[in-house]
Amino acid sequence: MIAGAAVAALGLLAAATPASANSGHTVTITVMASSDIHGNALNWDYYKNAEFDDSAHNDVGLAKVSTMVKQIRADRGAGHTLLFDSGDTIQGTPLDYYYAKVEPITQTGETHPMAKAMNAIGYDAVTLGNHEFNYGLPLLAAWVKQMKAPVLGANAVSAKTGLPAYLPFVIKTMKVTGEKPIKVGVLGLTNPGIAIWDKANVEGKLRFLDLVDTAKKWVPVIRSLGADVVLVTAHAGDNGLSSYGTDLPVENAAALVAQKVPGIDAVLFGHAHNDVPQRFVTNEVTGKQVLLTEPSKWGQRLSVVDFTLAKQRGAWTVTGKSSTTLNTNTVPEDPAIVALMKDQHDKTVGYVNRVIAQSKEQLSAAESPYKDTPILDYIQKVQTDLVSKAVAGTPDASLPVLSIAAPFSRTAVFPAGPVSVRDMAGLYVYDNTLLGVKMTGAQIKDYLEYSAKYFAQVAPGAPIDLATLTNAAGTPDYNYDQLSGVTYDVDIAKPVGQRIVNLSYQGTPVAADQQFVVAVNNYRQSGGGGFPHVSTAPVVYNAQVEIRQALIEYATASGTIDPATFAEANWKLVRDGVPVF
Repeated sequence: MIAGAAVAALGLLAAATPASANSGHTVTITVMASSDIHGNALNWDYYKNAEFDDSAHNDVGLAKVSTMVKQIRADRGAGHTLLFDSGDTIQGTPLDYYYAKVEPITQTGETHPMAKAMNAIGYDAVTLGNHEFNYGLPLLAAWVKQMKAPVLGANAVSAKTGLPAYLPFVIKTMKVTGEKPIKVGVLGLTNPGIAIWDKANVEGKLRFLDLVDTAKKWVPVIRSLGADVVLVTAHAGDNGLSSYGTDLPVENAAALVAQKVPGIDAVLFGHAHNDVPQRFVTNEVTGKQVLLTEPSKWGQRLSVVDFTLAKQRGAWTVTGKSSTTLNTNTVPEDPAIVALMKDQHDKTVGYVNRVIAQSKEQLSAAESPYKDTPILDYIQKVQTDLVSKAVAGTPDASLPVLSIAAPFSRTAVFPAGPVSVRDMAGLYVYDNTLLGVKMTGAQIKDYLEYSAKYFAQVAPGAPIDLATLTNAAGTPDYNYDQLSGVTYDVDIAKPVGQRIVNLSYQGTPVAADQQFVVAVNNYRQSGGGGFPHVSTAPVVYNAQVEIRQALIEYATASGTIDPATFAEANWKLVRDGVPVF
C-alpha cells in the first residue's frame, strides 16, 4: 500500500513517441485492454497437462496477447497506442499458486511471473481485481512493487485514514508532431466485494468505496490536470447487479459509472468474463455516448478501442470512438514471452505432476451436479475431519459436524492409480480457506432450499434432460452446495423453496432448534452467492487453512484414496418421492 504517497503521485505522466496530426488536425489513437488474465501466462492448461483448448477453440495467455499487441503497435505506430488491464491477474492457475504459496515471492524475492510478463509486454497501467487480494496484502504489495506499470485502485482506501491505498489514476502523454500533446487520463476502480470475499485479508486495513461516487470525485481532478481523453478501467461487470446483499456498494457497476459520471469517454471493464466488443451507454448528465468494452477472460480476447481527436478552440476533443475485441487464437504465442516464462512454467509443471497418492478406482466429477459422487465426498471427508479435530475439547465438541461442498469442475477426475497435485487442484480450483460455523436445523433447511434453486422444476414422469436440469436461472455450478453428515432428498417436482424433504440426522428428522457445526469455505461464509444464515452464523473455527492444500496433504499423508472409506450417498434427487436416477 502507498497510502498518502498516492496523493502526491496523482499527476504521474509518461511520454510516448510522437503521433502525427493530419492536415485536418485530427489524430487517431488506439487503446488496448486485457482483463481477468488469472495467471495465464502461456497457452497451457496445467490441469490437463496440455496446450489449452476448449469447445470454441479459444487460446489463453499473455504470450498470445503480446503477439497481438506487437502487431497493433506496428500497424498503428507505438506512439499512437496505449495498453491497460482491468484486473484479476495474480490468481487463477497453478503458476500463480506456486509463486504465492510454494515458493512465495515474498520470501524468495523472485519476480512474479505475471509481473515479468506484463513488464516485458509494456503495459501502461493495470487495475486491481478482487482476486489480487486472495493471497494477502504482503504478496500483493510485492507484486505492485515489481510492476513497472502503475497499479491503480482509486476506491481502495486505508481503513484508518480514508486516503487511497493505491494510485487512483495515471495520465499518459502522447506527443503529436507539430501540435500540443494529447493527454489520456486513466482512473482505476476495483470491486467492493473484496470486503466480503477477502474479509480475513483486508478487514480493519482497507475499505472499498462505491465506484460511482469514487469516479465522481476523481474524474473532475483528471480533467483539471488537462486530460483530453478520460478512461475508466473497472474491475466490475456491467449489469448493475451484485452477488451479495445491499450492505456493500454495487458489484457490477461499470455501466452505472458510464451513465452517472460526466466526463468519461470509455470504460474498459472486466470481472464478468464476458466478451463485449462494443456497447454504448448514454450519460444522463451530458447526453453523450460512453463506450464500454470487455475482453472476455484469460487472454482469450484483446479489446481494441480507437479514438479520433480533433482540435477545437485549441484543445483536443474526442470526435469519434469505436471498439472491438480480437480473438487471440488467430496469432501464435510471442516466443520472447514463452522464453521468459520457461523456468517458472517448467517448475510449475513439475509441481502439479508430482504424485501424492494412489486411488483404488477412477473417480469422476462429471455427474456431481445432479448426483452424490464419491469424488465430492472426498472433499467433505477432509473438511469434516479438519473441523472435527479443531472443535475437539471446545464447548462445541459434542455437536455433529456437517460439511458443505459444491461441484466446482465437471471435468475433474482421480484416475485409478497415481493421483497428482494436478488432479487434486483440478477438483478444487479455487483458493478458498476452511471455516467452521454454528447453524441450527431450521437454518440448514433454509440453506439447502436456497441451494436447490439450482435445479429446473420437472414434473413427475416428464423426461429428464441433463442439458436443462441444472443451472436454473443462471445459477452456476459453484453455487450448488451439497451437504454431508445429514440425509435429505431434493424434490425437483416442487417449486423453489419447497424442495428439501426427509432431512434427517442419523435416521431422526432434524429438529428446527438442533445445533450443528458446519464446515464451509470462506467465500460462502463471507456472503459469496448470497446463501442465507451462513455469513451471520457464529464462527467456531478459522485457522486460514487452504482447502486445496488440505486435500493435497490429506492424500499425501494417507497415500491411498479409497472410496470405501469416505463415499456415502446421503442425498438424491426425487420427484414426489420417486428417485430421479
